[in-house]
Amino acid sequence: MPSAAFLPLLTRIAESLERIAPPPADPAVLEDERSDIFLWQGTTANLQPLKAMQTVPLSLLKGIDQQMQKVLANTRFFAQGLAANNVMLWGARGMGKSSLVKACLLRVNEEQRKAGQPSLALIEIPRDDLHTLPQLLALLRCSTRRVILFCDDLSFEAQDADYKSLKSILDGGIAGRPEHVLVYATSNRRHLMPRHMIDNEAGDAINPGEAIEEKLSLSDRFGLWIGLYGATQEHYLSIIDAYAAERHLPIAQEDLHRRALQWAIQRGSRSGRVAAQFITALAAELATAQR
Repeated sequence: MPSAAFLPLLTRIAESLERIAPPPADPAVLEDERSDIFLWQGTTANLQPLKAMQTVPLSLLKGIDQQMQKVLANTRFFAQGLAANNVMLWGARGMGKSSLVKACLLRVNEEQRKAGQPSLALIEIPRDDLHTLPQLLALLRCSTRRVILFCDDLSFEAQDADYKSLKSILDGGIAGRPEHVLVYATSNRRHLMPRHMIDNEAGDAINPGEAIEEKLSLSDRFGLWIGLYGATQEHYLSIIDAYAAERHLPIAQEDLHRRALQWAIQRGSRSGRVAAQFITALAAELATAQR
């Protein structure tokens, strides 16, 4: 036992630690509908409201009309209290998977507010905090607001057990996902895991079929499984045109297309991300030339 002389010092240390420790997350923060976007910080069990969200308006997401309509419809159903599915968006990098999720949420919330109805909340969960999902769900059970949990750029490697935590959440059930919570995720991988990882399971397991099914079953738990594929040249140029029109860039379309294609060749790909990067560079160049 510490002597009486050390007790005041230990008391001051304990009080200092309490002051610098983050307060526990309060579910009441979700009820403030002035905030739609939140970040879950699993290491501190803190739910941080964000003032703004970086995304692309739906009007600038070109060439993915069918995918857009599916995500919009599902999000509308959920906002209106109807049955809705968990959503997995997978496919080529830079094609607007995360932008589509965020833009759909903003559109639906705009519609909800115009109709005088409650808005949705989107909570982004960093990949490394997936193991803290049970803590977050315990918090969400204390709120009635409808919430989309957003896992961006999701993938798993060998010896990674976090996929089992996510799978149990997607299953629902007594201790699983509440009815007012959905999961939206994006991934560059169709089955969230590298092909060699699945193949290794088949080679090492006593029953290869069961091992593979275990790895692939996570993807199956998303009711909507939507692919976004690489952009064709026509698709890429339509994105370029939309970005250029939004910024009112003073450049002829023929010159714009020629330079955009050269940029894509240098980058080795055509995608919405590459198009946005080109427009950013071009806008700065044209602004400098006009000075």
